[in-house]
Amino acid sequence: MTKRSGAEAARTGHPGWAALLAAAVTAAALWGAPAAAQDGGADPAIEIDRSGVTADSLISRHQATPRDPNRGPVTNLPLPRYVSLKGGEGNARRGPSLSHRIDWVFRHPGMPLLVVAEFGHWRRVEDQDGAGGWVHYSLLSGVRTAIITTDMAELRSRADLNASVLARAEAGAIVRLHECTPDWCRVSGGGEKGWVPKTSLWGVDPDEIRD
Repeated sequence: MTKRSGAEAARTGHPGWAALLAAAVTAAALWGAPAAAQDGGADPAIEIDRSGVTADSLISRHQATPRDPNRGPVTNLPLPRYVSLKGGEGNARRGPSLSHRIDWVFRHPGMPLLVVAEFGHWRRVEDQDGAGGWVHYSLLSGVRTAIITTDMAELRSRADLNASVLARAEAGAIVRLHECTPDWCRVSGGGEKGWVPKTSLWGVDPDEIRD
């Protein structure tokens, strides 16, 4: 919408137009929104206090540049990806802010979670059963863990079904994830360490290789 200057209004031949225009400009400045915005026109510009803006939030706001859908818009890390719960408790909210209600509470330290979306300082995560929500990034860790899904899973000395059994883990146990081959992962927990088939774990992709 193009605004006419006071000089242009004065040249219309109506001396009162300049005064009316000046009053309209003053009113617009006081209310902070042009009349067009009130009628479904362009939204008024939003002033951002740059002192409180983080790189994360700026990246999240920028929607014009095409991005890789397999990469997070904030971190540029792969999506989805596995992380773990840093502390003993984490609130999963319905949306990416503290004003959204809590839908779920994670209560197991080191619990593996799958990050499926990012927005500013928030990450949308899911657990083994697909339950979850938006969690503040400070509650998450890049340390990789996994959940044992097979009851009394055998931890072996090598990535071989014929290798000796060093220990057994109950279903639901949370273990630290180490190296992974196409079919096996070395895990540790409770002072024990050994190789477990990937089919007995949740928290690692089937084709993931870790050194």
